Amino acid sequence: MTNNIKKNEEYIVEIIDNGFQGEGIAKIDGMTIFIPNCIKGEKVKIKILKVTSSHAFGKVIEILEISNFRKESDCNTYPRCGGCAIRHMDYDYTIHIKKNSVESTLKKALGREIKISETLKMDNPYNYRNKLQYPIGIDENGNPVMGVYAERTHKIIPTEECKIQDKLSQQIANSIYDWLCENKIKVYNEVKLEGSIRHIVIRIGKKTNEVMVTLVSNIKKIEKEKELVEYLISKYPEIKTIVKNINSKNTNVILGNENEILFGDGYIYDYLGDCKFKISPMSFYQVNQAQTEKLYSKAVEYAELTGAETVFDLYCGIGTIGIFASKKVKKLYGIETVPQAIEDAKENAKLNNIENAEFFVGDVEKTLPEFISKRKIIPDVVFVDPPRKGCDKTALDTILEIEPKRIVYVSCNPATLGRDLKILEEKYDIKDISICDMFGFSHHVESIAKLILKK
Repeated sequence: MTNNIKKNEEYIVEIIDNGFQGEGIAKIDGMTIFIPNCIKGEKVKIKILKVTSSHAFGKVIEILEISNFRKESDCNTYPRCGGCAIRHMDYDYTIHIKKNSVESTLKKALGREIKISETLKMDNPYNYRNKLQYPIGIDENGNPVMGVYAERTHKIIPTEECKIQDKLSQQIANSIYDWLCENKIKVYNEVKLEGSIRHIVIRIGKKTNEVMVTLVSNIKKIEKEKELVEYLISKYPEIKTIVKNINSKNTNVILGNENEILFGDGYIYDYLGDCKFKISPMSFYQVNQAQTEKLYSKAVEYAELTGAETVFDLYCGIGTIGIFASKKVKKLYGIETVPQAIEDAKENAKLNNIENAEFFVGDVEKTLPEFISKRKIIPDVVFVDPPRKGCDKTALDTILEIEPKRIVYVSCNPATLGRDLKILEEKYDIKDISICDMFGFSHHVESIAKLILKK
């Protein structure tokens, strides 16, 4: 194919499809062009930004024919921040895009049509995040600025309101920022690597309304920190604890390893279903509480638990899925590589008076075979909820060897889900797959697959 497409040239194209990240797809002389902020069926005028040997990238100059599924943006930082890649679409259409994306990805991996049986939509795709993380820095004029990073940069976009953040969390963040400015506190300067506060992290229990504020500081002592704490707890009675996290490293990682409690106990609580969870600054906890309940309920439904099963929860994190399911199982074993997560899982089990669960630290691919060989325990059901890279091949081979009756695979990445299902199909039938919209108006989607051992 001869490539006549040149950078900076303008074209009028029709959007023939949307990609897995919601981007529009067009063709010019047989070459695929990826264009953000477009919807299938639209005709647009574009400018080419980059050309490779196989495809190109463009940006919209003008929309000539508008899709019925397009909606006006209700956010003054969109699309610069990149957080909500498909905020220009009607919500129901974003679900359609995600469903098609998962089906298409699984078809490529498995070589046949795979239909999603159920889509777990959000009842309200606004203000759903229970965790706010705003960087604070210095703008080009030398003034403090707080907000979100512009996409693929460290430039902070001033943000007073984010449509997916909890409203109270945003109010508290804005109050902290205003107080810092009024008191002329030197915030973090990323260029000079000096100053104090570099991030504000706020977590809220959606069912308890308890708030934890974490002030991430470049230095150990924040100027007037006692006054700041007194100001916050007097203004917001919902704040149960305030923590100072020290992170002096020049890194993209938000939290450092050292925490100092400035107020309260250093943690808050929230519920998933009837299960209570303790959340500390370093705890992993799903950012969408309402959708997590739906996701876990579907996973438990797929597991077909009767109360007589031995269950393995692999990549268990702080034990949320296992604890959520524990009252319907005989015995639960969880494995996770992060030691702090396992400590949290054990504490959460005690918090819920769960005595039929044990949690172990270790890499799943190493710990699972050792666990089985030493303890001689074969599970009836296995939950797997791996990171984006999917399950380790050794872990999959071990599961195939021990042949649990059912596997419930929870995935945040359709590509690695498809790859792993292809391996598991050696001994398992894929009975059902659903998707859950955990992150509304982003391109991300959670999938839940039900696998049954072949007879």
